[in-house]
Amino acid sequence: MSLTFPVDAKLKDGSPVQLVLADNQDIEPLRQLYRVIVDEGNSYPHDRFPDQEGFMDYWFRGKSTVAAYVPDRAGAVGMVGAFYLKPNWPGRAGHVANAGFIVAPEWRNRGLGWLMGTTMLAYAKQLGYRCVIFNLVFSENVAAWRLWDKLGFKELGTIPGAVRKNDGTYQDAMIMFRSLGD
Repeated sequence: MSLTFPVDAKLKDGSPVQLVLADNQDIEPLRQLYRVIVDEGNSYPHDRFPDQEGFMDYWFRGKSTVAAYVPDRAGAVGMVGAFYLKPNWPGRAGHVANAGFIVAPEWRNRGLGWLMGTTMLAYAKQLGYRCVIFNLVFSENVAAWRLWDKLGFKELGTIPGAVRKNDGTYQDAMIMFRSLGD
């Protein structure tokens, strides 16, 4: 089965959502959403919001980026989540994908993470990746590791004290992996 974008779906609460391959028009909405996520400090390693070049490197250059949009009550469409997919390593290990996900706080626990996760797995396989690895799943980001576990990811190991929290203390991070089959 071939995945074709845009992907139209419904969340658990019936909200319509559309997943699109991101391009130039999606840069600013994604920057705004990512700023919220970085400020939260619960899921990404940035301790301050990156400048434009850093943002573009992290989310777009050398990556396939997918954005999730939903219409609001007035009919305007807003970005509520996104993920990127890229090779984790070059060359001989370029078949190992890495991905990063964000979901707007007000859209969590509605099935958006599951939808984006299942879409990413299908898309990664379609792009020729053989597996996906998450290098840094924060141990206190319980929603993320539960989602990845439900989607068949296995914990490969724990990096003790890998992440400095906003309060200056440290938390562990897990490395998680999933094969995409042959």
